[in-house]
Amino acid sequence: MSDERKIMVEEVDAVDSPPKARVEEMAQAAPRQRDYLDGFLSEKPSETPAGEPGGEIYDGVIDALKEIYDPEIPVNIYDLGLIYGVDVTTDGHVVVTMTLTTPHCPVAESMPGEVELRVGAVPGVGDAQVNLVWDPPWDPQKMSDEAKLELGML
Repeated sequence: MSDERKIMVEEVDAVDSPPKARVEEMAQAAPRQRDYLDGFLSEKPSETPAGEPGGEIYDGVIDALKEIYDPEIPVNIYDLGLIYGVDVTTDGHVVVTMTLTTPHCPVAESMPGEVELRVGAVPGVGDAQVNLVWDPPWDPQKMSDEAKLELGML
């Protein structure tokens, strides 16, 4: 027994074109709303507070951290993912929360002091403090793509 199916085909000479929208009809039906982006490009950007990402002090601290390199790995500590947080208060007090690759790191005693000195030297920073934490522990997934590329991990 054969299950043969046939496709029905119909040939036509022409098809009616769909109706076209008339601009005049639409304008009468609903008046155009004011453009919500009106004046957007002419606005001046708002001032970023100095302690926020994009602010002068915050960006200066990040740049200073990017100048400190791990002695065993040729990557700066920021891209290495050792910096867990940078908090800047309105009066210029900076708290850097960081870790090291391992608690047995040979620079465990000197690295926090170097970070504190470098961050304290950033213009606008009144006082710098470093909190060294071990939780969550550092792992290679915390590295930036640039660091992974530098180390041949990408």
